[in-house]
Amino acid sequence: WLRRCTHYLFIVVVAVNSTLLTINTGDYIFYTDWAWTSYTVFSIGNILMISVGATYYLLFTGVPGTASYYALIMQGYTWVAKGAWFALGYPYDFIVTPMWIPSCMLLDLAYWASKKNKHSLILFGGVLVGMSFPLFNMVNLLTVADPLETAFKYPRPTLPPYMVPIEPRVGKFYNSPVALGAGTGAVLAVTFTALGAKLNTWTYRWMAA
Repeated sequence: WLRRCTHYLFIVVVAVNSTLLTINTGDYIFYTDWAWTSYTVFSIGNILMISVGATYYLLFTGVPGTASYYALIMQGYTWVAKGAWFALGYPYDFIVTPMWIPSCMLLDLAYWASKKNKHSLILFGGVLVGMSFPLFNMVNLLTVADPLETAFKYPRPTLPPYMVPIEPRVGKFYNSPVALGAGTGAVLAVTFTALGAKLNTWTYRWMAA
């Protein structure tokens, strides 16, 4: 019972901290001046938190579906936090909540389809999470507000020259925040899911000591 309680405690701690670390990382609209750069970097931050936490939880229970449940916990925490911001007067455009659930559903699917094979989960699940999150989240954001319209609505005229953003050349693959986020995410998420799997092993060994 001590081992099980410790695992549940870890799950809560990881989920809460994941939420705190990603509280703004869907709001590329909030960072209007650096919208595209922020989106790519924050996509990687989100992928890190959901890959490690969801994999840890999934391998602990061994039940496909728990990764989606973990994402649901994060989603709930974030809605509460963003609701507080909204109550303080922030415009709705600024408190868009990142969508983690679809990517975690793909993680569950990889685990289930491979008949609970941990290595398939790390490799295939990691790639699916890394590639899908930037795509799902961009669709999520674009349904809320048009980034260009928001940029004109909330100008930032006081930036020093070295902080003035460089406008991306539209049509170039390497300047696409979704393509860049999905590409780097697909590579890095494999390492992140492996870390979540290893974290699960470490905690079992620690509790057995």
